[in-house]
Amino acid sequence: MDRAADRHRRAAALIRDQRLARTPIEPLPADCRPAGEREGYAVQEALHGLLTDAGLGPVAGHKIGCTTPVMQAFLGIDHPCAGGVLAATVHRGQASVPHARYVRVGAECELAVRLGADLTDAGAPFDRAGVVPAVDAIFAAMEIVDDRYRDYRTLDVATLVADDFFNAGCVLGPPVGRWRELDLAGLRGVTRVNGAEVGRGDGRAVMGHPLEALAWLANLRAGLGLALRAGEFVLLGSVVETRWVSPGDEVAVEIEELGEVRAAFPT
Repeated sequence: MDRAADRHRRAAALIRDQRLARTPIEPLPADCRPAGEREGYAVQEALHGLLTDAGLGPVAGHKIGCTTPVMQAFLGIDHPCAGGVLAATVHRGQASVPHARYVRVGAECELAVRLGADLTDAGAPFDRAGVVPAVDAIFAAMEIVDDRYRDYRTLDVATLVADDFFNAGCVLGPPVGRWRELDLAGLRGVTRVNGAEVGRGDGRAVMGHPLEALAWLANLRAGLGLALRAGEFVLLGSVVETRWVSPGDEVAVEIEELGEVRAAFPT
């Protein structure tokens, strides 16, 4: 193992241990802290292997954060960032997950896509039109996020990337195959907590069109020597600011034309 790979694995092991123990993540030691976002993604890849070995399953999909002005303002980060979603954290339609499983759990209102074909570096660079043929279906989705950090504002973006950029799972709605008939940019999403609306937004908030985010991720991964694979899903970014969840809360996310998903967070 070369020195860079050893640093990446040591950083990944520290993040794994804190995630599994639900201990708020501190800044990584200087001798293994990723020097930039490219190294952050290398640590993220190492982390996925360690979390898979710990029983969370393989990476089933991907998330993109900071794709909307509301989320960039909320996090103080001016560009998208990506993370993986592990199979054991994926729910279909509805979920009931103990609140105590997280450090500080939140919910986000998202559109997601399922890929029917690979997107590899052979097709890069991608634009919105270039990713359309690979999209098999679209879902309403809730990303479950976890602020696992002592104070995320004190962490560099590369460390947040290394830790899957807040991802802790998702709830996916039924796949909609007729998505080409829909105006994805105009679809309105709503988040409700305990039946009360707490935020709404539309698809155009995601980089002007949700599939622009997919093209961004395909290009990012191509530049890292990685691919997006048929059968994987991608959470494209929240159209509503993150809503932090209290014990006992029930959250619903609805995207017009795509349906609704729900999650309960019992004490």
